[in-house]
Amino acid sequence: MKKILVIVGPTGSGKTRLSIELAKAFHAEIINGDSVQVYKGLDIGSAKIKPLEMQGIKHHLLSIKDPKEPYSVYEFQQDSRRLFETIDLPMIVGGTGLYIKASLYDYEFIDPKRNDHFDDMYQSYSNDQLYELLLNYDPLIKIDPQNRRRVLRALEHAINGTPRSKKHKKDHLLYDACIIYLDLERNLLEPRLRQRLDQQIEEGFIEEVQALMDQGISINAIGYRELERYLKQEISLAEAKEQIIQVSKKLAKKQKTFFKNQMHPIMLDAMSKTLIDDAIHIVSSFLKEV
Repeated sequence: MKKILVIVGPTGSGKTRLSIELAKAFHAEIINGDSVQVYKGLDIGSAKIKPLEMQGIKHHLLSIKDPKEPYSVYEFQQDSRRLFETIDLPMIVGGTGLYIKASLYDYEFIDPKRNDHFDDMYQSYSNDQLYELLLNYDPLIKIDPQNRRRVLRALEHAINGTPRSKKHKKDHLLYDACIIYLDLERNLLEPRLRQRLDQQIEEGFIEEVQALMDQGISINAIGYRELERYLKQEISLAEAKEQIIQVSKKLAKKQKTFFKNQMHPIMLDAMSKTLIDDAIHIVSSFLKEV
């Protein structure tokens, strides 16, 4: 199986620094695993690696899309898997759990483009009637009958010959992956988030958001939406900063739960003085496995 390195963790945990050291040590190429960093112009707020910080290491899927263009988890899955085939030792680095898991695990996406008129054909059906119709096509499906949107989506798949009940589970790894999670203690996370945000603002985060707004672009991502509200004079800068910190803390908690439960990574202390040596030892052992 193809060997893949994966470095994940919350904002401010040191993923970038560790990934560069590992890439230099093992001649790896880095694939961005952050859903915001794929966009051009979203640099400071997404903590995108700077060219000088790359130290000559090849990086992929950074700044590949215009902010006005959509980019789905399906597209990331396809793009990252193509890179897996061409890179000797790929390393995904980021914190967008669904993107990373979809690239590594047996996630099937059945034509993400829907028939715009499909739902209209069943407007007169009640939720119960829709569910009964679905069971005619896919009797083994398990789904909430009252979740109309999901029932309609499942019905469309079933009618097209791809019933949901026959889809593979999403917990089967398609690659031989070494997944490292950089863990930060709660009492250390907040001060690092505050320090990082102050640095981003000093580097021009507010101006970056203003430039996007001037182009008519509104970004629904942490930091961007709060600073947009500040620039619209809906909240003060202090309020925007506090909201960013609190939302970032909640996201970090969700990320840790997701990665621990869904991907079972090797947990490393992000603040350990021996972090890089420990990670190099882990990766070295992983690469020697037959």
